[in-house]
Amino acid sequence: MEFKKDDRMYVKKPTTPEDVIERAYRGKCTKEDALLLLEGNPFELFELANDLRASTVGDTVSYVVNRNIYITNKCVGNCGFCAYRTDKGYILSVEEILKKAEEAEKAGAVEVCVQGGYTPEADMEFYLEIIESIKAEFPDLCIHALSSMEVNYAAGISGMSVEEALQRLKKSGLDSLTGTSAEILSDRVRKIICPSKINTHQWIDTITAAHKTGISTNATIMYGHVETLEERLDHVFTIREIQKETGGFTELIPMSFLPYNNPVGEKMLASGKFTSTGLEDLQLIAISRVILHTHVKNIQATWVKLGKKLAQVALQCGANDLGGTLMEDQISTASGGSHGEYVSPAEFEWMIKGAGRIPMQRDTLYRKVEPGFSGQDGSLPNCTKSRIGSKE
Repeated sequence: MEFKKDDRMYVKKPTTPEDVIERAYRGKCTKEDALLLLEGNPFELFELANDLRASTVGDTVSYVVNRNIYITNKCVGNCGFCAYRTDKGYILSVEEILKKAEEAEKAGAVEVCVQGGYTPEADMEFYLEIIESIKAEFPDLCIHALSSMEVNYAAGISGMSVEEALQRLKKSGLDSLTGTSAEILSDRVRKIICPSKINTHQWIDTITAAHKTGISTNATIMYGHVETLEERLDHVFTIREIQKETGGFTELIPMSFLPYNNPVGEKMLASGKFTSTGLEDLQLIAISRVILHTHVKNIQATWVKLGKKLAQVALQCGANDLGGTLMEDQISTASGGSHGEYVSPAEFEWMIKGAGRIPMQRDTLYRKVEPGFSGQDGSLPNCTKSRIGSKE
């Protein structure tokens, strides 16, 4: 790092030990290395992460034109961070879901993200009917749907194993399982924020089983509540270990906790604590790139949580994807999210070019989609052709 003053050259020596940097480039970052990097100069970490991003995926920044479809807001869970669930809510019919999928395809979407809660009224047969109906009517739409928690719960009330449920979902046309319900992969944390959800090992086992069935997933981490820094890092290292075994993760999505209108957040705010700072958000994206760059190629800067401008900055800190247009994000807005529920493809293109990068529309599996694709001309390969383990 060099700069000039009065025609004299000054060299600022990096504070990070050379062996830590060397292990980072080889994809061998340890937990101790990660802690050192986080304790050091954040701009050195950002520079390292940005360099690893460039060598791993180049200057292309991707996004997906998609729509969230919320099956229900009913849930028997008691997650302390959720402001969306209710005991008396709605459950969409298959016809209503298909109507939303039709609207999404007409708007140029290549993905529908089907989300819900876990409730006795939504068993595995209901989910299978939804997947089969969408795939039959809109074969070129990628179906990114359900969480590990929903699969476990629906399988249980339907009298089948998780493995059987995943096999049937795959056969019905599910392209990708969501990485949500991971929160923080620490049972200490989960007992506080989501005691009724599956535990860490159950989440790992379900995700691993999905990958081995041929269903890809993303990975998520929801941070900034009751977890420690080491628990955040343990979560990211767990993702790396799973990926070494299966190769089934398409991306990591760090999601900052929104503390409004939910019990965990209200308790934090009452004690004078808030969620993560913008600097912490960027540091987590950067350290995730350092830890994962030889294993999980894509790190998302989600505009819904970060805001559009900080998401642009994150592209200089290791991120290479901005997520989806969404068309709806009822969950974030219920918890106090204030960054909107939709970003148009044109605005994504502007954001990416404004950050000095090259925009690329993609599908769920990170395959390139030509801008303006409407789902009618057959130019997108059928999304059911899974590319788990692909080196592209």
